[in-house]
Amino acid sequence: MTKRTIFIPIFACCSLLTGCFGYPRLVSYPFDPGGRSINSLASELSPQTSGRYIVFISDRRGSQDVYMFDTLTRNLIDLPGLNALDTIASHPSVSQDGRYIVFAASRQGRSAIFLYDRETRQSRNLTNNLQAEVRHPTISADGSRIAFESSNNGQWDILVYDRFGRPLDIPQDPR
Repeated sequence: MTKRTIFIPIFACCSLLTGCFGYPRLVSYPFDPGGRSINSLASELSPQTSGRYIVFISDRRGSQDVYMFDTLTRNLIDLPGLNALDTIASHPSVSQDGRYIVFAASRQGRSAIFLYDRETRQSRNLTNNLQAEVRHPTISADGSRIAFESSNNGQWDILVYDRFGRPLDIPQDPR
């Protein structure tokens, strides 16, 4: 029996980005041990990209929070009023212009979908009146619609809301 070496390529501090136009491209961002860039010593989870923005979850401040990175300026964007000490955030998504960030969060043992508006610096619970577990939100490019999973009927279904927290009537019978 002969030994074979298997090479597994590892791309450290790199991301594969795609968009609506063009082909995927490999981009490299510097590692910052101080946590002021996209790559740090902490866990970086659930990255989503839209336009020039990347949103992700990181525990770099000791809690699971939402972060936003601008690929043009190569800096983290300040998100005042978004992260809370009593909230565990997950699965962020960002609108094309970077104004709206939607994310799932668990607060006091209850899951919810939150929408953060960077212009008003306000975060709003979109599923406050929904008596169900919710997860994995995504937002449309223009920020007008949010789709997410809900266990409202004892199974995981997809619901679509507008950015004001109103359910949209989506036909169940595909045509």
